[in-house]
Amino acid sequence: MRPVRQEIMWQAVLDAVAALERSGPLDVLDVGGGTGGDAVRLAALGHRVTVVDPSPDALASLDRRAAEAGVHDQVVGVLGDTGDLGEEVTLAGTDLALLHGVLEHVDDPAEALRTVAATLRPDGVLSVVVAGRPAAVLARTLAGDFAAASALAQARVEGWDLRAHGPRRYVPEELHEQLAAAGFTVLAHAGLRTFADLVPSAVVDTEPGARERLYALERLVRTSSEFSGISAGLHTIARLDLI
Repeated sequence: MRPVRQEIMWQAVLDAVAALERSGPLDVLDVGGGTGGDAVRLAALGHRVTVVDPSPDALASLDRRAAEAGVHDQVVGVLGDTGDLGEEVTLAGTDLALLHGVLEHVDDPAEALRTVAATLRPDGVLSVVVAGRPAAVLARTLAGDFAAASALAQARVEGWDLRAHGPRRYVPEELHEQLAAAGFTVLAHAGLRTFADLVPSAVVDTEPGARERLYALERLVRTSSEFSGISAGLHTIARLDLI
């Protein structure tokens, strides 16, 4: 049985696939896809997936996982990052690009989005997951680190200092502005892990039915603006504007 957090992230992938409103196999690019937790599951559904990741060890694990799942021919691993996409990935050849947990760490998120946009076919779809800033402020406050909470509360994505504040943290408006600047139209936005990161694993693992009820609660509030803003993860699905 997979953890609730993992299933929440997988549902985000499925939501992005559904946004394409197409039948048949898709060409999917998973940037920072690591060991292929999503890629192999997508391949099992019949899709073709290219995983780009800077870790050779992760790509080796991806290769083994794909072979064990019998989808080795449908999954390709590429060593690199967003800066290498123009060299390693066919331009305008991707139906769906996944950019989950990447913009927090890159030096230039705007450039990363433009690079990914170039890999998409006209009318292609991008799925972006980033860390939410309000949730990080709340977590540091609950931990008693009020100085760090104050610093994060005042930080903004524009001009973010990775060395001073750690991984970049967003509010939805900042992400959507960056997507628009890169040529995307937002189709849907949702909160991920609104409560899952706050619930002790002992509760979820030991109380009968807790896992299912927590997942149902996450699904219930994910598109609610009242709750999505405090979610640990912010998920946006956007379509590349037709030119």
